[in-house]
Amino acid sequence: MAFERYVALGDSFTEGVGDPDPSRPNGLRGWADLVAGELARHSEDFAYANLAIRGRLLRPIIDEQLDAAVAMRPDLVTIYAGGNNLMRPKLDLDALAAEYDEAIGKLAATGARILMWTAYDGSWAPVFRALRGRWAVYNELVREIADRHGATIVDFWRFDEYRDLRMWDFDRLHMSAAGHRNMAIRVLDLLGVEHTLEPVQLGELPAKTRAEERAENLEWARAFLIPWVGRRLRGVSSGDGVTPKYPELAPVRF
Repeated sequence: MAFERYVALGDSFTEGVGDPDPSRPNGLRGWADLVAGELARHSEDFAYANLAIRGRLLRPIIDEQLDAAVAMRPDLVTIYAGGNNLMRPKLDLDALAAEYDEAIGKLAATGARILMWTAYDGSWAPVFRALRGRWAVYNELVREIADRHGATIVDFWRFDEYRDLRMWDFDRLHMSAAGHRNMAIRVLDLLGVEHTLEPVQLGELPAKTRAEERAENLEWARAFLIPWVGRRLRGVSSGDGVTPKYPELAPVRF
């Protein structure tokens, strides 16, 4: 089917962090922009809005983005929310799911096709291994919400291709340009939409010595992990002062 009014909600995942493009608002492209560009090929009346802002927890996403999205009368909505909550030391998953459920119910009432994401299983990376149980419970709650409201699940948990670090940005938390393109293809295929995006071909992963791996891990900790922890301690968000890339529905110009 051809979609005409696509609204993307969420955090850095949907804003496009990890896929830089200086020609676009916020200096980012990302999978949602790629999807919008392909959807625009199938409808002369297509319009797109992207309300996502990096660093947003679930509650701010609901407070800042939900009513605006509903008012746009979309026929397609994508939302990935709660990922930043999952990284916090303390979390009430049942309360989080209740908030998410109410939000999806409001989106479903518009009649739009809704796509929701499971969290990715990053337990193969040692620093994230301790969070696997929390992610798994979150995913089951998200599946229940999707079933209740007729939403479609994009099952990131099962996308094994993301075990390749080249699918991730230097911070190992956001997808790289290749990761975003692969996600766009996953979404378009799930929607059954023909597209022109070329599959990601990374080739064989180069072998690294333990010393090289150790050096990379130390650089990652210095450049990302320590500053990230520092922001958490200071109560600072990467999204402070950031505005949505495309706050209103508009024709695609890219």
